[in-house]
Amino acid sequence: MREITDEDDLRQLVGDPAPQALAKERDHLHELDRAWLAASPFCLLATSAPDGTCDVSPRGDPPGVVHVLDDRTVALPERPGNRRVDGLRNVLGNPHVGLLSLLPGRGDSLRVNGRARLVTDAPFLDDMVVKGHRPLLAVVVEVEQVFSHCSKAFLRSQLWDPQTWTPRAAPPRAQLAKALERPETPLEELERYYGPSYAEGLYRS
Repeated sequence: MREITDEDDLRQLVGDPAPQALAKERDHLHELDRAWLAASPFCLLATSAPDGTCDVSPRGDPPGVVHVLDDRTVALPERPGNRRVDGLRNVLGNPHVGLLSLLPGRGDSLRVNGRARLVTDAPFLDDMVVKGHRPLLAVVVEVEQVFSHCSKAFLRSQLWDPQTWTPRAAPPRAQLAKALERPETPLEELERYYGPSYAEGLYRS
């Protein structure tokens, strides 16, 4: 196994990007980016702590989960979760973040990179109310880089093709929790917890 340790070696192996791949970067949102974000119900938030440890957190809501404040600023609501707040703690020590916004059924995706901060009591939080839940805080991202990804990864993985879906290829969530997280809890209790009623608490703290 030969390790690549510098960019010259990397470039010799993979080559240089096409000019259009470099030119597609923007430092603000185009109206087409705004339309994409308004339609997207899901994104991934990537963060890194000052020591270099990383976190990628999935974020989902009704369409518009990434709330556009203006052409250079977006915001993500913080919804109730497990309270680990790994990504939020990273932002406190290192503001550099990356967002990857997806549109179900589409192979392309939208990347937004920038500098984040955590805010509360902002008036735009009223626009993020879902099922009566107003988020306690939001991740506000000052946009530094925006561009679209092509469909190759989704085409290779056939992610949106239902014929390729195998949800039972891995053990159910309750079994994973029993084996890896909560071995003292009866499996029947975990199956009830992760059952149909689980969705009822999505917006409750």
